[in-house]
Amino acid sequence: MHLINVQLGKRSYPIYVESGFINEIPRILSKENLDQQWIIISQPVLMDLYGNSLLSDLIKGGFNCKSITLPDGEEAKNLSEFENIIEKMIELKCDRKTSLIALGGGVVGDVSGFVAASFLRGIDYYQIPTTLLAMVDSAIGGKTGINTPSGKNLIGSVYQPKAVFIDSDLLKSLPKEEVNSGLAEVIKYGAIQNIDFFNKVSVWLDNISAFPYDNAIAECCSIKGSIIEEDEYEGGLRRLLNFGHTIGHALEAQLGYGKIRHGEAISYGMRCAALISQRMGFLNEEERLLLCSTIKKLSLPSLPKIDQNTLMNFLKVDKKWEKGRLHFVLLNRLGNAFVSTEIKEDTIYESLVELT
Repeated sequence: MHLINVQLGKRSYPIYVESGFINEIPRILSKENLDQQWIIISQPVLMDLYGNSLLSDLIKGGFNCKSITLPDGEEAKNLSEFENIIEKMIELKCDRKTSLIALGGGVVGDVSGFVAASFLRGIDYYQIPTTLLAMVDSAIGGKTGINTPSGKNLIGSVYQPKAVFIDSDLLKSLPKEEVNSGLAEVIKYGAIQNIDFFNKVSVWLDNISAFPYDNAIAECCSIKGSIIEEDEYEGGLRRLLNFGHTIGHALEAQLGYGKIRHGEAISYGMRCAALISQRMGFLNEEERLLLCSTIKKLSLPSLPKIDQNTLMNFLKVDKKWEKGRLHFVLLNRLGNAFVSTEIKEDTIYESLVELT
């Protein structure tokens, strides 16, 4: 088993990574069970696959546990569904001692985390990510949020979980496209901070059937955990985790949430960011091509024709704009990212050739 501890003082928490670990969760959580109410927040398909069994095991273990479900899809990350969960928790007489368990991908984790941060000004929650994307990214670091028609995650907070339980066996139920979406974030971690890891991932992607998920997930969690420890609230270093996300989020907003997977959008965003890095004289062409060829191993779907002006409008409401300046993550070289506020709109427009 891999154990990564995110050191944040009183907000510190462990990340467990091991295949089959979901069966250990009732035992691990037993010391946290102090007769409070427990609520599993998930989605209908996931409840059928894993949630009902977990719920039963928790009840058998002496937990007062119930479940609340969200609709499937990115569309569930909205104010209406957030309010529905709050109302159901009130109906169930939840209180400040109630603990939430988020069983799902990024949608479930983000909404559940925001519910935990908001309900009675804050209650405990635990993450059990079920997608690779959530295992290596969204379940780690405490970012919670919901979308609005104007953009992604414009409402939210940073609110750390009490623990993250990662079972790579849960990936077996995912379609190939969903796993590829998560692999985009795995590539990102190597690209921004660890060239040796990037090179390993590039080789591993040549044989997806033998991909060492536990090792890769643990390395990503370790990289992200170390960044969170230094910059929990994204004042500086944590911005590096947004590599590929500026244009990627704009793509998601323009095409419509659920029309393109997050990792797919980020893959295109990383290609654009790499081209900007090269055009501005930072990343050499050989490394840019290596990054792009590695991303292309994911067999991304083709994009429909993108209206560049509309995309730029979405980009301009992104959270990374501050005082009229866009904080954009670029690469000096593979394994070394930095944040620039000197990118001109024309340069961004030029990079959108990667979307065709």
